[in-house]
Amino acid sequence: MTEESNPSEIFATRLAQARQIRELSQQDLARLSGLPASSISHFEKGSRRPSFDNLRRLANTLDVTTDFLIGRTEVFSAPAAAQTLHRNLDRLTSHDLKLADRFIKMLAEKDSPDEGGDGA
Repeated sequence: MTEESNPSEIFATRLAQARQIRELSQQDLARLSGLPASSISHFEKGSRRPSFDNLRRLANTLDVTTDFLIGRTEVFSAPAAAQTLHRNLDRLTSHDLKLADRFIKMLAEKDSPDEGGDGA
């Protein structure tokens, strides 16, 4: 997201994009999320913004992150492992969090030729 991007425009675009990727009509999304179809239309036109509760309902229905819908990330949906880790973060000690962070970095870099990985 660029500094000049209008958050309402980003949300409208991302909502429509996610809905289309999931092959849902506005009516389908409305029915599945429990929101009025007119709200979906207004959200996609950018003439209205969802409440936090409705943002969450839309993200859950479309199986995307709220960060994707509001333009904070380009990642369409979080991998299952990331969702599991996120759900359990509050049960980890600060030491465990540091260890998990180092482990994740190590895994991410293991195949990188710059980090001494074998690239295989």
